[in-house]
Amino acid sequence: MKPLAQRIESTVARLRREGRTGLVAYLCAGDPDFDTSLALLDAAGDADMVEIGLPFSDPVADGPVLQKAHMRALAGGQTVVETLRLLKAWRLRRPDVPAILMGYVNPVLAYGGERFMRDAADAGADALILVDLPYEHACTLRRQAQASGLSLIQMVAQTTDEARRAKMLAQAEGFVYQVMLNGTTGGRQEQPALQIRALSELRACTALPIVAGFGIQTPQQARIVAPMADFIAVGSALVQAVHDGPAEAAVARCRATIRAFLDVMGADAGDGD
Repeated sequence: MKPLAQRIESTVARLRREGRTGLVAYLCAGDPDFDTSLALLDAAGDADMVEIGLPFSDPVADGPVLQKAHMRALAGGQTVVETLRLLKAWRLRRPDVPAILMGYVNPVLAYGGERFMRDAADAGADALILVDLPYEHACTLRRQAQASGLSLIQMVAQTTDEARRAKMLAQAEGFVYQVMLNGTTGGRQEQPALQIRALSELRACTALPIVAGFGIQTPQQARIVAPMADFIAVGSALVQAVHDGPAEAAVARCRATIRAFLDVMGADAGDGD
């Protein structure tokens, strides 16, 4: 099994050798139950990285599709402990695919920041995104994450001004997440010209890999944005596809949706290094 940071670095290096943009697949842990979630995450490992959502009762950055995913997971008894157990079980199946835990700061603080970072790293996480944690208040959690070998990822919005963006990038590590719309996940599609401009401006400011996410709804949209990003993150579209049909075919729909996005980015099957 690769060391934590090396999984992300190896994936970025592989994608650059292949000359393509990578795919990040998001699924909420425990949606709709532990065993199904594990099977879905295994399928999501066909992407180049996975984001595993930490279920939370007030997911303020998420739109209706992902809100329902959080609620289904919580109703099924998913907790932080169970999410880390899920990640550990998934890591045995997918030892080389980078895993990003993505969620909100409250469950991490309730669990205990230092304990969470240690347990997340032990379970096989590579990085952490806390969408409601401003960089101004991230120092303690960043230090705790770094002590366990995790990267605390910075998210940059289209509305972030140059001065604040520069301060955020000075603390960034692993990769930078460019939010592609002004609103919650799965919302309306923004004008591609504005998205490309935001990515171009960010590219000029950092040498770190860039993940473009929030609002990437279709493979066609991913194709437009892909040349300006190192990774495209897909969440709501994937979760919607998983639940849009008979439960027994959910894993097949997950793989088919990931395949559709990979195909427009010129990918062969992406099982990682």
